[in-house]
Amino acid sequence: EPVVSLAEVLAENEELEKEARAVLGGSDHERCSYSQGAVKRQALYACSTCTPPGGEPAGICLACSYECHGTHRLFELYTKRNFRCDCGNSKFKNLQCKLLPEKGKVNSGNKYNDNFYGLYCTCKRPYPDPEDEIPDEMIQCIVCEDWFHGRHLGAVPPESGDFHEMVCQACMNHCHFLWAYASQLAVPALTKVNSLEDEGIVLKVEESEEQKKEIKKESGVEHQETKEEKQMEQFNEPSTSSGSDFVNIYGYCGKFLQKFPVETTKTTSESSFCKLKELQTKQFLKKDTATFWPSNWRSKLCTCEDCLKMYSELEVQFLTDECDTVLAYENKGTSDQETERRDPLMDTLNSMNRVQQVELICEYNDLKTELTDYLRRFADEGTVVKREDIQHFFEEFQSRKRRRTNRMQYYCS
Repeated sequence: EPVVSLAEVLAENEELEKEARAVLGGSDHERCSYSQGAVKRQALYACSTCTPPGGEPAGICLACSYECHGTHRLFELYTKRNFRCDCGNSKFKNLQCKLLPEKGKVNSGNKYNDNFYGLYCTCKRPYPDPEDEIPDEMIQCIVCEDWFHGRHLGAVPPESGDFHEMVCQACMNHCHFLWAYASQLAVPALTKVNSLEDEGIVLKVEESEEQKKEIKKESGVEHQETKEEKQMEQFNEPSTSSGSDFVNIYGYCGKFLQKFPVETTKTTSESSFCKLKELQTKQFLKKDTATFWPSNWRSKLCTCEDCLKMYSELEVQFLTDECDTVLAYENKGTSDQETERRDPLMDTLNSMNRVQQVELICEYNDLKTELTDYLRRFADEGTVVKREDIQHFFEEFQSRKRRRTNRMQYYCS
């Protein structure tokens, strides 16, 4: 049988704890989130026991999953945005929320999909799927927040470390404006050769000239190649606006501004400039596939008045919010958990004066030394440490401490 060392077990356990802190750390495990309204992002669950398939879909927060549904069959939904806890409302026929009994009948702002019934992807299968023998990674779309098998995205995903977020095929059709950005920002997908598809062999190949000619243009206006290249350079490189004392910077502006700091002011012409319209004058390809995006792509989206109105109409305003990302949520959860896990001894020391600090440290060192010596005997004899042994040690330790204190008091008097 394979041998696993204690160090490997601890390392694996630490990794699992790290993942749990990332996913759950930003959510409160003691208080129902209902009072917070539609939480920007939180860990959610669906209860198959209370809301089975055929009934109305409902989502519950982390605290309610522990307190109200601890013995039920739950589907883990990872995280969802702008969601308000449903636990105990009209969708739950025979259950009242133990944490916040007084709730509205429904949360009209919540959005639901097949995930709330434990089904995912375009194939509408559970995860893990006992009937699926093909190993495949599940990837979440950042628009609809459904999870997809990598093989059902219309394109072979890049390596998991090469992209940050994914937009599925249906959402790319819904957010058609993203195709104009995809040519500039998206991470190229791998291309699968049909003859090798069944064997699972993936090759990186360049697009053919015929594929490059299959171009769709939002504006329908033809432009010469030289003009397109010039416009592409203007989008990627800093450009100086004539007749003004400021510099318009697009794309990689950080390093330029650090080297040549300039004072900028908003003008009517600058605020009305639309990056999207600039990109739509260029040629770009539309495909019936998902797209994959790097970590900072959201900051490159246009935020002019017309584009903000379009985002609102399509209900994707969150795309311009860097804090909406799952990574931002995970980082916040990890940071909050690390703060909570601070050494209580150090917190106590910081609240004491110098004399008290020295006394506490001495007591701590005595306890550590005596406990180590006590436990070493069990290790040498190969016997198991029981609860009674630990209780006996602390009783003896407290007794010795009292005797030392009494002798010191008698000596001082």
